[in-house]
Amino acid sequence: QVQLVESGGGLVQPGGSLRLSCAASGFTFSTYAMYWYRQAGGKERELVASISSGGGDTSNYVDSAKGRFTISRDNANNMVYLQMHSLKPEDTAVYYCAVVRDYQRYWGQGTQVTVSS
Repeated sequence: QVQLVESGGGLVQPGGSLRLSCAASGFTFSTYAMYWYRQAGGKERELVASISSGGGDTSNYVDSAKGRFTISRDNANNMVYLQMHSLKPEDTAVYYCAVVRDYQRYWGQGTQVTVSS
């Protein structure tokens, strides 16, 4: 079965950096696009970034994160990453990786990112 396990979240000061990781299993990772979403308290979950199956095409969907967040993947190890720089308090959220397989979106359990001084 599809399993996604995020890690790397934590408490960071404004201006700091974090790298989130997502370990994937249960499907042929290298043939699927991957996604990072986030959900802040009381808000809807929003798409942050996507990466094509081969890693050659990436997109950022949150204007405030463009230029600060970079999605990448390692198909040899079934991993997807979200590198975040210059973090701001408004980046505070639970971050989820996701995959769409057979028209169903699968989520990990999420990792909390808190940006605060």
